Amino acid sequence: MGRGQLPIDWGYAETLAYASLVDEDYPVRLSGQDSGRGTFAHRHAILYDQNTGDNYIPLQYIKEDQPSFLIINSPLSEEAVLGFEYGYSSSAPNALVIWEAQFGDFANNAQVVIDQFLISSEAKWGRYCGLVLFLPHSYDGQGPEHSSARLERFLQLAAEENIQVSVPSTPAQMFHLLRRQLLRRYRKPLIVMTPKSLLRHKLSVSTLSDLTHGSFQMVIDEIDPPIDPAAVERLLVCSGKVYFDLLEARRTHKITDVAIVRIEQIYPFPVEEMDAVIARYPNASEVVWVQEEPRNQGAWVYLLARLHLFGRLRASQQLRVVARPYSASPAVGYLSKHLEQQQALIDEALRLHQVVARKQKTAMIAS
Repeated sequence: MGRGQLPIDWGYAETLAYASLVDEDYPVRLSGQDSGRGTFAHRHAILYDQNTGDNYIPLQYIKEDQPSFLIINSPLSEEAVLGFEYGYSSSAPNALVIWEAQFGDFANNAQVVIDQFLISSEAKWGRYCGLVLFLPHSYDGQGPEHSSARLERFLQLAAEENIQVSVPSTPAQMFHLLRRQLLRRYRKPLIVMTPKSLLRHKLSVSTLSDLTHGSFQMVIDEIDPPIDPAAVERLLVCSGKVYFDLLEARRTHKITDVAIVRIEQIYPFPVEEMDAVIARYPNASEVVWVQEEPRNQGAWVYLLARLHLFGRLRASQQLRVVARPYSASPAVGYLSKHLEQQQALIDEALRLHQVVARKQKTAMIAS
């Protein structure tokens, strides 16, 4: 990856972000359950000698007299650990301080610290904090709780630009997002909905130039050259892992009248960027928000209450949603049921039943 012979994955991009910040004299501190190896074995920040049990942390040896790099495998006491990290971050504004939940739902046990301190400390006490929360979030058939980091909760708590809520979809996006947190001249908590299956997904990769050039993109427009903006009839807008499911299905079925746009920062919502994107598709009669979460969860309720956030839709354009059915549970508990729901989601978003019907009709006429 360093020589450019392989595409860059998430673990490599994240490590480079930490290394570059340490090299620029910013301390870095990361704590959480299994943070040394990464919950999904993607990070490898701590190396162990199997014969002696000694460990070696490469990021502690970037240069002489470097600032500290600490990575801590913390106990399963989420409220206590997050409370400590909040205090640490508040008192060390020039350090990148991260708390990582092993699964997104682990934040449930730290909710009191999130509500009482992280979300409202600036409004209540004028106290600034740049703490970062890594909350694994995506629907991978791992059961109800492990599927969701409760994105909707953080969006409900978002007001007065008190926090940042991001769903990065590529290693480069993660790299720039982490660096932006310290290079900015102000401090706001950052909630990152981090991926699981995307950590090794064949499409969720970056290049060295993606890291060395550019910056964090709050909105990523259509990437496939064959998609002509003037020919697009349906504009899909989404965040996170579902984007790659949609992209693969669209390529498989050779659909050219549907564009797919990713929102990488949901709060504060990038209104101007979305205005510009929607304006590129003058003939799109539908703008469709696609999410993996049930309809009463995820970002849809937040966006529905703020329709203007989707840009200045024309009177002829409809705003729709494709999501799992309303549910009291974050997800189903059976893999087979999960896969069935996921396929139905993709089918509805891309109108695959119509695509298949058209192909069958064409084939019949040809024969």
